[in-house]
This record gives sequence, C-alpha cells and structure tokens, in this order.
Amino acid sequence: MNLVLTHATLWLVLVFETGTSTGRPAERPAQSERSPNGPNATASFVSKPKRFEVPSMWEYTAPLIAPEKRNHDASRAQKDPTVVYYQGKWHVFMTVKLPGRSAIETCSFAKWNEANQAKRTILDISDSNYYCAPQVFYFIPHKKWYLIYQMGVPGSKFMWVAYSTTTTIADPHSWTRAKPILDGGPKDPREVGGLDYWIICDDHDAYLFLTSLNGKMWRLRTKLDNFPNGFGDCQLALKAKIFEASHTYRLKGMNQYLTIVEANGRRYYKAYVADRLDGPWSPVADTADKPFASWKNIHPAPGVKPWTDNVSHGELIRDGFDQTLTIDPQNLRFLFQGMLDKDKKRKGYGQFRWRIGILTPVKE
Repeated sequence: MNLVLTHATLWLVLVFETGTSTGRPAERPAQSERSPNGPNATASFVSKPKRFEVPSMWEYTAPLIAPEKRNHDASRAQKDPTVVYYQGKWHVFMTVKLPGRSAIETCSFAKWNEANQAKRTILDISDSNYYCAPQVFYFIPHKKWYLIYQMGVPGSKFMWVAYSTTTTIADPHSWTRAKPILDGGPKDPREVGGLDYWIICDDHDAYLFLTSLNGKMWRLRTKLDNFPNGFGDCQLALKAKIFEASHTYRLKGMNQYLTIVEANGRRYYKAYVADRLDGPWSPVADTADKPFASWKNIHPAPGVKPWTDNVSHGELIRDGFDQTLTIDPQNLRFLFQGMLDKDKKRKGYGQFRWRIGILTPVKE
C-alpha cells in the first residue's frame, strides 16, 4: 500500500476496512485467501517480537444472525459461533437452541448483510439431544475440514469431545457422523469433563484446551501424526477468575499466542498471552475495568441501536482457515453472541435470546 495518503484517502481506507460509517462489518476477508494445499498455508513466525495491544474500544454492528422464524425446529437463540472465510464465502457454524435439544446449525454467505437471510441447515451428525459449541478449521495434513464440538452421550462420565469431517465445507450434508476424540470412558485422561473444546496446532503438536467453570483452563496434547487420536497428559494451563469459552490463537507476526476467555455474570472476555502453547499464560486484560471486550469498552456503531452489554462466546475472525488458527492483530474482528443484561431477568439460561454480531476496534 502507498504510505503517502491524504486525509481523505485515509478516511476512505478506514471506512472500507471497518465499515464504521454505516455500522456494517467490512466484506473484505481478513486474509488474502490461501489454498488449503498451498505452500503458504502455514507461514512461520517472524523472529522480531512485538507486543500485543488490546483494543481500548470496540464498536458493534446490529445483530447479523438471529433466531430464524419457522414452524419446525424453531430456534430460541443463536450461540457459540465459529467462522472461516473460504472460496468467496463466510461459513458460520453455531449452536442453535431448539425445543428440547441443542444442535449445530450452519449457513454461508458472501456478505455479512446477507447472513440473516442465508439458508440455515441443522447438521445431521448425531442422534444426541445435545451436540453444540462448534469449532471449525482445515487440517492440512489430512486435507479435510474438521468440526470439533461437545456432545452428551448417556452413560459417559464426561461429554464427548466429538468431531466430524468433510472435504467440502460448502455442502452441509457432507459432514461425517460424530466420532469421539475423548469419550469419557475409563481411559479418558481428562481430570474434569469441562466444556467448550478448542483445538490449535503448532508445527509438531495438536493441543486441546477446555474450561471447567471453576476458574481453570486445561490442556491436553497429541502429535500431529496422531491427530485426532492420542490426546493425553492433561495439565492445568491457567487458573484465574475465568469461566468458559477459552479460544486460543496464533498471533501473526509475533512469537506469541493469545487466549481469550469468558468471565461469568454479565459476560465479558479476558485475554492472556504466552510464548508457546504449553507455556505459562500472562494476563494482558483480565479485569472488568481492563477487559479484552466488555460493557466497559464497547458501543454501537453509528446508526445502530444498543442491543447488547454482554460479550459472550465468540470467535476472533482468522487470517486463514487452517489448524494454526492464526489471527492478524492489526485487523481484529470479533464475532460474538450478545444480549442486554436486563433481558436476562426472571429467565433461565436456556431461555436467553442470544444473537450474533461483530465487534471491530475503533480507530484512534
């Protein structure tokens, strides 16, 4: 990009990249799209370390995906989004709260303003009444897409860490039936069952992170050659005032990883960094007064009516789609579930009407 910009040109660039003039998210993908089989799919770290800066303020879009009005399998909430951009489309997978069950629903679209009208498909991957909280990525060694999720199975000590695969992410009917990564049986190495399972890989290993609702984040690992099998050596990765939905990413251009973790109550996100996936995590934003994203540092974009003061289970939009889960710290966007705290009153958690929007840092 030409570094000599007039003020007018700079304003146009910011509007294009952030969508801040209209309150709509930018349609430009977060990365120059890479072929899953291409040589640049797993670029190595640069050697010069940098410091990750937490946005001081975010602005949010209007809700982009809401419960769909339908007579059959009517949804109460759209939750737990995971997303990749591939072949000109955004592919979103999310928990959908249905009468008597929780399942995974997907939709795809070219532009975010088309998201709520895009065709929805409930994935036919399990007979369980509870399979949800998905994560999607392309695993280059197998040349397959993986969907990781939690699944309730009668008789299991813990919920399954389940997975399904496909070679065609655009076909929601192509996903394989659920198989266990960990099944809660006697050989399951987990110390606690936990939830919100999350996988990220470095050059040698695959790591499985989970939270246990008691201020603890856990870590298991396996060699890339063994994935999706062989997860063992369950260790405590982080102990703090955290709750659930820990999501871990590689920071592009830095020798660091970022974990964001949800706090309980009026939901918000904290953030921690580490030099390696099996290393100690250091806080960079871990209080309500200094959060990663909370009611303290979000506001509606121009023209958007306030609809949330919760920042709950979300996914940072990645700079790619492979198993390294790389994000660009210079182009952060956060797909999240939200609602107003006042709308929770006198309702159980399963009755909360979560909707999905995007947070974008405010340019200073």
